[in-house]
Amino acid sequence: MHAGAGRLRQYQKRVILSASIHFPSRTNGRRESLSGVSPAPSLLPPFSFPQKRKEVLNADTIIEARWVIPVAPKGVILENTSVVIADGRIIDLLPISEARTKYSAPEVVSLPESALLPGFVNLHSHAAMNLVRGLGADLPLMDWLTKKIWPAEGKLMSPEFVREGSWLAGLEMAAGGVTTTSDHYFFPKAAAEGLRSAGLRCAVSGIVIGFPSAWAKNNAEYLEKSEALIREFEGDRFIRTTIAPHAPYTVSDDSLKACAAISDRYGVPIHMHVNETAGEVADSLRDHGERPIERLRRCGLLNDRLIAVHSVHANDDDIRAMAAARSSACHCPCSNLKLASGFAPVAKFLAAGVNLGIGTDGAASNDKLDMLGETRLAAMLAKAVAGDPTAAPVFDMLEAATLGGARALKWEREIGSLEKGKAADMFAICLGTPESLPVQDPAAQILYSAGRECITHTWVDGSLIMEKSQQTVYPDPQAIERARSLAAKWQSRI
Repeated sequence: MHAGAGRLRQYQKRVILSASIHFPSRTNGRRESLSGVSPAPSLLPPFSFPQKRKEVLNADTIIEARWVIPVAPKGVILENTSVVIADGRIIDLLPISEARTKYSAPEVVSLPESALLPGFVNLHSHAAMNLVRGLGADLPLMDWLTKKIWPAEGKLMSPEFVREGSWLAGLEMAAGGVTTTSDHYFFPKAAAEGLRSAGLRCAVSGIVIGFPSAWAKNNAEYLEKSEALIREFEGDRFIRTTIAPHAPYTVSDDSLKACAAISDRYGVPIHMHVNETAGEVADSLRDHGERPIERLRRCGLLNDRLIAVHSVHANDDDIRAMAAARSSACHCPCSNLKLASGFAPVAKFLAAGVNLGIGTDGAASNDKLDMLGETRLAAMLAKAVAGDPTAAPVFDMLEAATLGGARALKWEREIGSLEKGKAADMFAICLGTPESLPVQDPAAQILYSAGRECITHTWVDGSLIMEKSQQTVYPDPQAIERARSLAAKWQSRI
């Protein structure tokens, strides 16, 4: 035995015997010491364990809202909720009362009459075309293109035109709660510069079209520039890219197959006008012996990266094929109505499980970059076309305008819903105005009652890019004057 072991046991015995540890008597309830003698008075002061202090966590911004509609999970409306932001990301969603004790932030935004939603994802825009807004009213699509738009673009097209027009469009979109737009236009790098200057995220497109333009002279140059664009912005946090064959009627089979190869190589979406008019379908049957969707499948483009913009004249076979391939449809109802292109089968897309997004198209054919108005019109048209008031329900349409677009762009892990870990891209809409009162169903009243003018704040990556007040709308106080000057400059050149 180790010599110290015996001394340790003796020491422990002495301590126990002299300790004033008491137990209640089973007979008379009196306390007695283990040694049977009365305990000596304690020489130590009273002691109690300290209460554990709750740690206050630091954040950059806390937004307190009457309602939060996160979109995912679908159908959820959170009341009196704070969205907590740090480093551009959502780090928590919790009741306002809890957030005030758990978090501290230098900026707290209180919105007691407002709802917070994820920023709109405009799945199809031609942003710079707002500089040709108002040209060619009341014309069918091909007359509008050949007699008005393409001649005007021939005079104006340049990186400067695209950059400045995209910035101007970005201001309008930010005022309507758009935080991301997927743009389909020439000089895509200039478009990205303009849209980012307005504060938006964007996906810009490597255009491929079967005739020369100011951006490229032939198919080989279109493809080469598109691939270079994709490589340049690979991994960028705010700018992504797509490959964008313009439409089946303007792109050859060989070019379509080359676009498919680029999409496969880099994993980028395919952003394309498809099934926009009845004439397009008839021409495809005449020239190729197959419908546009069948032709895209033959050329390798019908897959989960395809964004089939418009899809007005998709028939049941097209819808089944798109659903099986997990392709996306982008609905642009205002443009389709103005150009009398027709009515997209939205209810059928939703029923078949086709991912649905919403786009404004360009301001030249819309003529307004208003995603809330676009989504409202899409919902109501879908009910009328289906003959069913339950078609295209509120939460499905809010999802289409946000998370649906993000999914189509393969960006859903970052944007499209208000969830922990995602980018803090969102907008606030006030429901305390006469057109929205009383608020009995916030989600339905946002879609059917409130207007773009009720949107008061827009954030991208946690940064405020638009706030409506008596003093200012945009962080740059000179933005409106600059916008007027740019519009006048380009109008004089048409």
